[in-house]
Amino acid sequence: MISQNLQELKSRIGRAAQRGGRRPEDVRLLAVTKTVSIDSIHEAISSGQRLFGENYVQEAAKKLESMGELYYEATWHFIGHLQRNKAKLAVQLFDCVETVDNLKLARALDRHARTAGKRLSVYIQVNVAQDPRKSGLSPAELPIFLTEATELSSIDICGLMTIPPWEPEPESLRPWFKALRELRDKTITGLDHGPELRELSMGMSQDFETAIEEGATVVRIGTALFGQRECSTGKRNV
Repeated sequence: MISQNLQELKSRIGRAAQRGGRRPEDVRLLAVTKTVSIDSIHEAISSGQRLFGENYVQEAAKKLESMGELYYEATWHFIGHLQRNKAKLAVQLFDCVETVDNLKLARALDRHARTAGKRLSVYIQVNVAQDPRKSGLSPAELPIFLTEATELSSIDICGLMTIPPWEPEPESLRPWFKALRELRDKTITGLDHGPELRELSMGMSQDFETAIEEGATVVRIGTALFGQRECSTGKRNV
């Protein structure tokens, strides 16, 4: 089932990319493995999936340890809310942290990455809707953050990430996806020596095609790949 779902998702991603005037290979599918079994992850890897995302550091540590050498065949992103006291472990486990939402966290990741002798990719989480229930910088805070983060040499700020408010209709979320892309473009133009911000991580199982049409380069998909999981009312299935 996972193999079939993966092929269908890649076809949908390709068509959405073409509608947005881009190549299918410009968009990557990030398989969200929160609460997903090791066997299902193995099946996804054997079907060709190589990019995965985890929401909880401790759960990921146990899961990735049990995977053995298979862990090294994939690229791992952290996509949940990260506390600073978990920054060291996150640097050890992950290739990228998508949810950097304050300078103190960025500095902690930079410090631990330097100690570990690695350069960690990070995305800046932006709360484009300024939803009080969501984490992230406000759009106005982004250029200030990027200016202050120029001192950090062991993290690569390579993109932006957002989680819009939950809406049942994907089309209702289009303005937020468009807003993140436009913010990225405006920020790049306004900073003389800032990061390229080449990645836009936005869109989940319900709305990834709309996100791709508006410029997403990474879409975070769990339910549409691995099947339905239990979630609280009002939460978005990834």
